[in-house]
Amino acid sequence: MTTQQIPVVVLAGFLGAGKTTLLNHLLRSARGTRIGVMVNDFGDIGIDAMTVAGQVGSTVSLGNGCLCCAVDASELDEYLEVLTRPESRLDVIVIEASGLAEPQELVRMVLASENERIVYGGLVEVVDAAEFGATRQRHPGTDRHLAVADLVVVNKADRVSADELRSVRETVAGLAGRAAVIEASHGRVDPELLFDRVVPDGEIEGQMSIEDVLYGSDDDAEHAHAHASYETVSLTASTPLHPRRLMAFLDSRPEGLYRIKGFVDLGAADPANRYTVHAVGRFLRFYPEPWPAGEERLTQLVLIGSGVDAAGLRKELAACELSGPRDVPDEAGMWGLLRYVQQTEEEPEETLF
Repeated sequence: MTTQQIPVVVLAGFLGAGKTTLLNHLLRSARGTRIGVMVNDFGDIGIDAMTVAGQVGSTVSLGNGCLCCAVDASELDEYLEVLTRPESRLDVIVIEASGLAEPQELVRMVLASENERIVYGGLVEVVDAAEFGATRQRHPGTDRHLAVADLVVVNKADRVSADELRSVRETVAGLAGRAAVIEASHGRVDPELLFDRVVPDGEIEGQMSIEDVLYGSDDDAEHAHAHASYETVSLTASTPLHPRRLMAFLDSRPEGLYRIKGFVDLGAADPANRYTVHAVGRFLRFYPEPWPAGEERLTQLVLIGSGVDAAGLRKELAACELSGPRDVPDEAGMWGLLRYVQQTEEEPEETLF
């Protein structure tokens, strides 16, 4: 089914920002989630199997169900094809850009891919809080990269004072526009912010895993948990939504809202189907699918971001609900939404930057 597409996350940032540290954290935290990693330069990936680092064209099993391969940017689509083969059973793919790469070009390559098994999972830009000012001087492209990010991780927050961190975050937020901005130390971000984690058979969701025990440290207590820097808001509506008002709600989604996922019920506008929603940063896509037999028809959405107004979002969603028998979508009411249904030909311009 189309809802099983594999999200492809682009991880970028200049040399020394902490991309590889963040990537290692994701791999250690994978638990039951199978991650495919594509890198231009392995750097210091702390996995024993990475003794083959630098052998472009090799694909290595990391022993925890994850796969890693070193590729040239020109080979991106070829290796997406390799990693998305059904036998790999991957849940997410992370592309670590080289420190001097143009992340927007990698994003465009993902969006332009004809691989129907993938979906864009967002551009994550990592910045070094302690070296941010110097980085902007050495690499003028920093501001441009932040402007196209979907999520910015202000890393090494433990290396600067509270006032310095506040100043860096304010500057980053100004440059990043509508992107969500979170702080982190040692690259520790909750994987749930980037992708849906798979809970292994026999494990209770939320319980401490062996990886938590092995890789936890005193820094976690000092800097709190990763999830403290973002919020998750769950929205439910039992009344069908008006497609025009739903699109107005999505088009005006606030700064800091990074991901939206779930299902929407459009009632008489399309009684046969529910619509799976996938939004990350500026990217939006819908997937219509028949309503499961006997299932209650509800709109259920999860919104993830930084600094979001939960009460305000619930009020806005409630305003999308049909208000009565006279509130009926016109024939053109679905047109705006259908622009974001996956096409078999070239993607619509609205899904790009």
